[in-house]
Amino acid sequence: MDHQSVKRPQFFFTTAPMPCPYLPGRMERKIVTELTPPGADALHDVLSRAGFRRSHSIAYAPACSGCNACVPVRIVTAEFSQSRTQRKVWAANQDLHATPVPARATAEQYALFSRYQAERHTGSDMALMGFYDYRSMVDESPIDTCLLEFRDGDGELKAVCLTDRMTDGLSAVYSFFDPRLTDRSLGTHMVLWLVAEARRLGLPYVYLGYWIRDSRKMAYKIRFRPLEGFTSQGWRRIDETFVPETPADR
Repeated sequence: MDHQSVKRPQFFFTTAPMPCPYLPGRMERKIVTELTPPGADALHDVLSRAGFRRSHSIAYAPACSGCNACVPVRIVTAEFSQSRTQRKVWAANQDLHATPVPARATAEQYALFSRYQAERHTGSDMALMGFYDYRSMVDESPIDTCLLEFRDGDGELKAVCLTDRMTDGLSAVYSFFDPRLTDRSLGTHMVLWLVAEARRLGLPYVYLGYWIRDSRKMAYKIRFRPLEGFTSQGWRRIDETFVPETPADR
């Protein structure tokens, strides 16, 4: 008798409405699904191309009533060209050495993470994260994930980027850096490094998560061009003039 495996169905759920962390006065909801081995990497690839993001072992996408402000975006690496400002940032950080390490939390990383949160995101949920919360964020990945550690010539940790590796690109999940080094623009430098690395590996995209035009924290992503946004017509080029679709457009 032939035995055939039965594929487990993939379930999707919506979260309860919560206050939006990016746009005051709005509520957010997400559609979520679990990334469970085997097959977690393949599912993550498919969902990422449909505008989903990963957190821990969950893939999620916005499902907010009456709002489509969050636009999934990715950089087209083969066509990317650094702007004048980005070239200065790249040159200013050539003393830093980036090393991919396994996605395992360390006390050194957490100390830097805590300083960053205290300076940049006071009062947020992430600013209240203890070490075990941070370790959960880093360690609980069912897919191919690494940490990029950026160190200076003395070996001091200056910046970290939690990064997912996909078949068509690299995905910047979360990054943080020494908040005292504002002149270095380390957030920009890490994105530039990901673009250079993806290009070296022959990968066409760097996924940056959600661009929100009216959010100061999320609007910066439009500076990396060419940039594609995921819409009801699929991925298309966007710039500052792009207006997110209204729910009626979908």
